[in-house]
Amino acid sequence: MKSLRCHAARRALLLSIALVLAALVMSQFVRAQEKPKATGEAASKQDSLIKTSPQEPLVRPPDAQPKPTPPKLPGEIEGPVIVNTDLITVTVTVTDIYGRYVSGLGKNAFSVFDDKLPQDISFFSDEDAPVSVGVIFDVSGSMSGDKISRAREALSHFIQTSHNSDEYFLIAFNSRAQLLLDRTRDGNAVLDKLTFVQTRNQTSLYDACYLGVEKVQRGTHPKRALLLISDGQDNDSRYTFSELRRVLKEADVVLYAIGILGGNDAGSSMGMEGQGILDELASVSGGKAFFPRTSAEMDDIFEQIALELRHQYSIGYKPANFVTNGKWHKIKVKITPPRGLPRLFVRSKEGYYAIANPR
Repeated sequence: MKSLRCHAARRALLLSIALVLAALVMSQFVRAQEKPKATGEAASKQDSLIKTSPQEPLVRPPDAQPKPTPPKLPGEIEGPVIVNTDLITVTVTVTDIYGRYVSGLGKNAFSVFDDKLPQDISFFSDEDAPVSVGVIFDVSGSMSGDKISRAREALSHFIQTSHNSDEYFLIAFNSRAQLLLDRTRDGNAVLDKLTFVQTRNQTSLYDACYLGVEKVQRGTHPKRALLLISDGQDNDSRYTFSELRRVLKEADVVLYAIGILGGNDAGSSMGMEGQGILDELASVSGGKAFFPRTSAEMDDIFEQIALELRHQYSIGYKPANFVTNGKWHKIKVKITPPRGLPRLFVRSKEGYYAIANPR
């Protein structure tokens, strides 16, 4: 009996040992299965941290790369960014035989020649774009009497007809040129500044125009113009006529001159000389000079200039083999009127100097 009890105890002990051993084996097996999974999760987490680290930005596949922002073209309200320094832009005015402005023409109606070589037009616009306008007002002694009041009144017609987003720079000059207003869209502020000016001293017309070119080239709008109101008789400038003429040929700024002549100015030698100066400065920039005889004619001229600025074409091209050697290139713009239209006339700047980033 005692022997049977001992045998049963040994069997129970062996069974317990076997169960313990089985539990240990099962525990090791479970740990072995979980370890690769945990390792994979840690690696995945580490990989995720590496990808989102600031030092290692996430690389997108080629089709998911962000598209570069295209450069702005001339004619946009924001200041233009011209990437190609060989892009030549030309502001073109088209009129009929009666002097009326012709708008709505397509790119195919225009031909551009650079030193007599035909060019492919790469940019074309006829939109009514705002302008940066430099108003250069003569307040010297030669503008005494009713000249300045007539000119100020006519200037109000220009402002009323202009684009609502035009910006103005106001420069007054006698013995020296002075910036009275720097970049404003308030046309009335321009007129207010001219209300109580006193006419006296000499005339630094060339200095004032030089300052005007410098200011409008920093304007907001890519389209730029100068409105020169004077009798054209310079006698106190540091810059010379030749230096100013050269600057106007280099700059993409159109100058309009309004010669304010008195009763005896038109036929005098001083008056004739003044007209010749204003004519030359305007034409070399692609603009025009006017010499009104009456107040009504002056009002019409100022309105006409404002309308011209709103009905111009902008044409751009890239000359073949462009070299920045500083040489002068002559531009010729021709137009082929659509069928049914009479002869049309084109006015633009004469050319450009081959310098870095010509405009």
